[in-house]
Amino acid sequence: FSESGVPQLVQPMIWDYAADLDVEGKVRLIEKYRRCGFSKVWFASAFKGATGVNQSLTLIGHHLKNHLQWLKVASNSPADVLEGIALTGWQRYDHFSVLCELLPVAIPSLAVCLQALKNGGYSEKIKENVEKLLGMSNLETETFMR
Repeated sequence: FSESGVPQLVQPMIWDYAADLDVEGKVRLIEKYRRCGFSKVWFASAFKGATGVNQSLTLIGHHLKNHLQWLKVASNSPADVLEGIALTGWQRYDHFSVLCELLPVAIPSLAVCLQALKNGGYSEKIKENVEKLLGMSNLETETFMR
């Protein structure tokens, strides 16, 4: 496959929005891509819009867990393989579907996910920083924000 020249022209993007994504399976998939000649891969996660076609509020914990799993994939993969991560925020599942949660209700989720990626994990200190940045007094990750 590498003789085709395709691996020099494109970089695969591995998509998974699950809170319990299979870390070992993703690491094996990256190894397969490398054996085919791809030197770089991208990951794709979601900070909103991936938990239900008519979801109106964002469950931050789901998306945070997804990003923490992607961090595990990155740490169990060769250091030079990850080109980047695309944080998607789906607005609807297809052009004929209703809108899922809108950006304003998902901003806390975006902030939590970005901070988790930036800091390589999530802690009480990071939670406090997000609350301060957003001017919030109590950021809920395991229940819907009020």
